[in-house]
Amino acid sequence: MWIGIDDTDSPGGMCTTYIGAVLVRRLAHVGVRVIDARLVRLNPNVIHKTRGNAAVSIEAEGDAETAFALATACVEELAEFGDKKTNPGVVVSETRPPPDFYYAALRDYCTVDEAIRVLEAAGALYRGYKNRRGLIGATAAIASDLPDRTCELLAYRKRPAWGTPRQVDAESLFRAEEKTYPHTWDTVDRENGVVVGVPHTPDPVLFGIRGESPAWVREARSSVRSEEPACEQIYTTNQGTDAHLVPGTIKTLREGRSYLVRGTVAGSPTTGAGGHVSFLLSDSGAEVRCMAYEPTKGFRDVVRKLVPGDAVTVAGSYKGGSLNLEKLGIARLADAVRIRPPVCPACGRRMTSAGTGKGYKCRICGERSREPRVELIERHLKPGWYEVPPTARRHLARPLVRGVPAWEEIVLQSGRECDAPPIASTK
Repeated sequence: MWIGIDDTDSPGGMCTTYIGAVLVRRLAHVGVRVIDARLVRLNPNVIHKTRGNAAVSIEAEGDAETAFALATACVEELAEFGDKKTNPGVVVSETRPPPDFYYAALRDYCTVDEAIRVLEAAGALYRGYKNRRGLIGATAAIASDLPDRTCELLAYRKRPAWGTPRQVDAESLFRAEEKTYPHTWDTVDRENGVVVGVPHTPDPVLFGIRGESPAWVREARSSVRSEEPACEQIYTTNQGTDAHLVPGTIKTLREGRSYLVRGTVAGSPTTGAGGHVSFLLSDSGAEVRCMAYEPTKGFRDVVRKLVPGDAVTVAGSYKGGSLNLEKLGIARLADAVRIRPPVCPACGRRMTSAGTGKGYKCRICGERSREPRVELIERHLKPGWYEVPPTARRHLARPLVRGVPAWEEIVLQSGRECDAPPIASTK
């Protein structure tokens, strides 16, 4: 059977993954064997989400009625019901729903009624609280298909410590990543000297370690020094996979979806208020503004080096008429030129303008020229992929240390449209 839980937290506390960890232990206590626990990230642009839009799915063997009773009891005991935006959902199904609903919730938008239709078709047990919005994520979680998957080890705090400053030794986190990178990632941001894996919100999470397997996250965890955790749980997850991205064109972008889009830089990048950097990307007569916001730090320097004519592929979410960059691929660099007055052939001095439409004149000897001098500028940039730092990376965005998926490389190098694997129906 598959157990799904979603929308139990709020900005003021709790974490759906913590309730999942508690439920795993309560299931084991009554003899229900847990096979797998999943942390499933869904569309990062949904306005109703709290933080990372994560739902939990638990695959188990045992009695469905018992599991449903335990799951609802956990949610009723621990969820943030006092927050008007918290609307939990719990589902238990002995039939796994088709993955189409998962992909729709990951890359698009779904309704409660659509989730209920999926659950009814599967003969599932389900309960939604308040406006029942959590049924969407809970249903998507049990329907999740993870052809590419990673792991996250999450350590949780003892209840008396919730809401107080976390006691985690920062140096030990840097040592942990140094020992296990590239098999673990985003525990820290080494370039900016920042700890990433320790949250600042008042929830039960103490720290998290992301990696390619349970063995590697355990290896990294062995180096971490912290306050004593209440418990720890390793989740299988779709984090770091780019599962939210779909190939798109500038003309077909839709609000709140995440895309991989190819085009040509149409204007020199500009730095606006707050340090945000933007440029126009064009393709087939259409243009879209691409944004690298201040939290992307050094990634903005890469964007600033682009020039009109560069052929690039961008990954990011389309919101408010702009593509917010998560990753940038450069397929071909255009020649960057500088127009300067010519050098006088007689005396070797640089000429100056002789007036509008009159060309250039040497002030020393009077020599004239009609043509300016065109100089190539050295480009301090190379073709390839560039990414935002760990401090600005979205949960679903795939770090370059994991490599670039073949379909993304096809889009970058050939410009040929292809389907994001796996091919799944979305709205």
